Amino acid sequence: MSETPAAHPANIEISLSTLGRAGDFGALAHYADPAYYTLTYGKRRSDVDYYVRRARSVVGPVLEYGCGNGRISLPMVAAGATVFGVDLSGPMLKDLETRLARAPQGHRQRLRWLQGDMRTVELNERFDLILAPFNTFLHLYDQKDVTQFLARVRDHLNIGGTFLFDVSIPRASELARKPTRRYRAPKFRDPTTGQWIQYSERFEYDPVRQLRVIWMDFEPEDGSAPWTVPLTHRQFFPMELQSLLSCAGFDDLRITADFTDLAPDFEVDSLVFECQRGRPSRGPLDAATTEP
Repeated sequence: MSETPAAHPANIEISLSTLGRAGDFGALAHYADPAYYTLTYGKRRSDVDYYVRRARSVVGPVLEYGCGNGRISLPMVAAGATVFGVDLSGPMLKDLETRLARAPQGHRQRLRWLQGDMRTVELNERFDLILAPFNTFLHLYDQKDVTQFLARVRDHLNIGGTFLFDVSIPRASELARKPTRRYRAPKFRDPTTGQWIQYSERFEYDPVRQLRVIWMDFEPEDGSAPWTVPLTHRQFFPMELQSLLSCAGFDDLRITADFTDLAPDFEVDSLVFECQRGRPSRGPLDAATTEP
């Protein structure tokens, strides 16, 4: 996926049919404005507390895919963990660098990062704990993306190490929303410009590719030009993810609900998947052609 630096694509024609490919704008636009991202998710704490606790349970460094501007990695470092972060977004990593410069010296020594594609980045290290928090996995849009990423995770995971990630659970009622309907949210003051912004969302779903796009519509109250930012997520169903992980060579799978140690129920919003590096599964053709 290549990086698109523009936050407000006034001259880019975008639609559901053009999203969800390599170079997908819907995987990057939401992360082009770190100040807005921080305003939107700064009070989200349940996943932060959960991953901090898990990071403190290992002795060695933690690999975090989708580290962004440090919403989770900085608290992990503050709690004493050593973190290696990988992210594709240049703006988010630049903001991470700014935030880290204000942190205590000890924190700066325990956090390294690399800008790169999580499907292809190869590090000369292995880890006891690898994380992909806050729907990072949902930016894998097709089978090739998933296969490449899980292979990289296996390559970087120590035997007996843990791969831990969370995804929002698809719900039929949400996937069936009319794409023309707007869901309005409270207005907010833009943290960069100071403008008051009217904000609404539209939702569109491609049932064949299992891609859901959240169209985020921003309308400044001062009459200046509005803009739209797409966020594209692949929708993975729980049993589908179990099969993908098993085929990629992960075992001892455990699924919990909403950053607790509880089993999922009908009310769950986020599923947390925890698994270990095992041996890749053999398909039926492999078994049929194997000599005794």
